[in-house]
Amino acid sequence: MNPKPTIILLALFVAAALQGCATVFDTNEQQLEVRAVLDHREVGGVGCVLSNPAGRWFVVAPGRVTVRKSRSPLVIDCNKQGVGAANEIVDSKFGVVKLVGNAVTTAGLGYLVDRETGAGFDYPATLTVLMRRASPDTRDEDQPGAGNAIY
Repeated sequence: MNPKPTIILLALFVAAALQGCATVFDTNEQQLEVRAVLDHREVGGVGCVLSNPAGRWFVVAPGRVTVRKSRSPLVIDCNKQGVGAANEIVDSKFGVVKLVGNAVTTAGLGYLVDRETGAGFDYPATLTVLMRRASPDTRDEDQPGAGNAIY
């Protein structure tokens, strides 16, 4: 019998298993890209606060921010004075590869650790929030750039 296929299969199995425990091999932080859209157009200069039980982060959309992962949803609150606002909630997902790797390498114990630390969970890499136009009585017409201009 040729030992080469057995060695290759064993190496693939070990590589897949090692990817399983996110606490050991992954970080509990994730970089996200945040974009804001109003009336099918991207809006610039939108202040957004992202939060979950692990913390709060501020970003000006479009932009990037590094957040701490959590099994809890990420709450996104964006606003641009005189233009509009958005409030959205994005769920985190536990990766299938991480789940299988945890089952193989740690008999599921790694999943429990990854669940508590949030390391095994991910948010979508790009978050696009849909803004609602500001009502006319909340617009500040004296502000530069106020009105219908979208930057």
